[in-house]
Amino acid sequence: MSSSLYAQDRSLPTVPRVELDKYLGLWYEIARKPLFYQKDCHKNVTARYTINEYGNVEVDNRCLNREGNELRSLGEGFVSNAPYNSKIKVSFLPETIRWMPFGRGDYWILKIDPQYQMALVGEPKRKYLWVLSRTPHPDEQKVTEYLRYAQTLGFSIKDLVRSEQTQP
Repeated sequence: MSSSLYAQDRSLPTVPRVELDKYLGLWYEIARKPLFYQKDCHKNVTARYTINEYGNVEVDNRCLNREGNELRSLGEGFVSNAPYNSKIKVSFLPETIRWMPFGRGDYWILKIDPQYQMALVGEPKRKYLWVLSRTPHPDEQKVTEYLRYAQTLGFSIKDLVRSEQTQP
């Protein structure tokens, strides 16, 4: 059995603890596995996280399509392992029914640097993966380090999409 198959059979480890106040704010998507709901995102993919009036994580995803029009998706994240805060269930359903537990996807923080400048996010089936950075053009060696770590967890990065960021 190969190590990547073995990793897929294991539970997916997350970081021990996430300080939500440090995690909140703007993140630039550096890379991702292909996702149906992001198929029209061509460049400048970002995610902004804030705390909403209910104490949950408000998710504001944005990108530009090929025509240069902004696409926006608003969601809500529900921490599922407080006080560790490394596992979040995210819903992009209409706000009036987000409280229902169905339609929520796993958003697990797998790796984050101590300064909260880069993060690796995935989910247990290893179908989704994101490399996020506080800057649009992070150090490529650090990105490679995070992607290699994802591989050790059983993620395939053969189909990885690199996000074009045109911000300075």
